[in-house]
Amino acid sequence: MKELHRIKRGSLVDTAIDSLRTAIQQGHWPVGERLPVEAELSQALGVSRNTVREAVRVLVHVGMLETRQGDGTYVRSTRDPGESLRRVARSRLKDQLEVRIMLEAEAAGFAARRRTAEDLRQMTEALDQRARAGNNLAERVYHDERFHHALVEAAHNPALLEMYRYFAQSVTETIERTEKDADLPEPSQEDHELLLAAIRQQNPDRAVTLARSLLAPSLTTLNGGDQ
Repeated sequence: MKELHRIKRGSLVDTAIDSLRTAIQQGHWPVGERLPVEAELSQALGVSRNTVREAVRVLVHVGMLETRQGDGTYVRSTRDPGESLRRVARSRLKDQLEVRIMLEAEAAGFAARRRTAEDLRQMTEALDQRARAGNNLAERVYHDERFHHALVEAAHNPALLEMYRYFAQSVTETIERTEKDADLPEPSQEDHELLLAAIRQQNPDRAVTLARSLLAPSLTTLNGGDQ
């Protein structure tokens, strides 16, 4: 039985999750290998089988493990998407902006080629509401976020959409920071309207350029003025 750290105090399920996650990340069980049965894990961790069962259920839910009926539980991935998202949230605003620009620029190019009438309606409505929000910061941020999500949906690329949804919390935080921080240039309503116009006109090259330029001034500021 490969070594696991016995659990002593605190939340038993949370600690069991952390112990199993760490063991998987450290390669104690490689991808594709079956975990020991509940009784063995329970003894190794020093917790009940119910606690082990709940911890395994959580790791199955996040995609690190998979349960095969009548066969056992296998390692599916050595990375916990939730932990990856927490690391993204702890990263610098500059790094988050760089990733956001990459995702939204690619999405804008695809959207210009593939957008439907309904996509255009969703983006137009979000921008109209953004304009009406005026100085109401919370409303403006909310509708700004709606616009960018509608833009990515208009790309009609499920993989890109899932990546963007995964990154959604950081997108919200970058929108809030650029709107609230007086030192960061705020993308204007006109900047957004020009981007929408390029998508409406099915001009992918211009859409990509405008999507990149939307946040480029903020990124330049965070880089200390260097490109």
